[in-house]
Amino acid sequence: MPKAHPEERRVRQEWRQFPGNAILIKQNGKAHVPGACDHMTEDEVRPPRWGWILDPSPGDWGRIGESSPAIATGGNAQLRATSRCMTCMGTLGS
Repeated sequence: MPKAHPEERRVRQEWRQFPGNAILIKQNGKAHVPGACDHMTEDEVRPPRWGWILDPSPGDWGRIGESSPAIATGGNAQLRATSRCMTCMGTLGS
């Protein structure tokens, strides 16, 4: 999996409903972080297309992969993320 480049780092936007450490899971299996990418908005993050983990354990974001999926605990709790958004990774420097 390619690493995001630090020079691509963006400024994170604050969201109202989701804490900054939440993991958002889109129905395509991609994980996002609130405000870290600009190709979706907070108003779009609704079930059934989205699930989320409001209080993930430390390190959960970095472990997301085929062998360690993030499983939604809210919204559509049937969703699993097996990859991370590259834009979010660039913004977070991960």
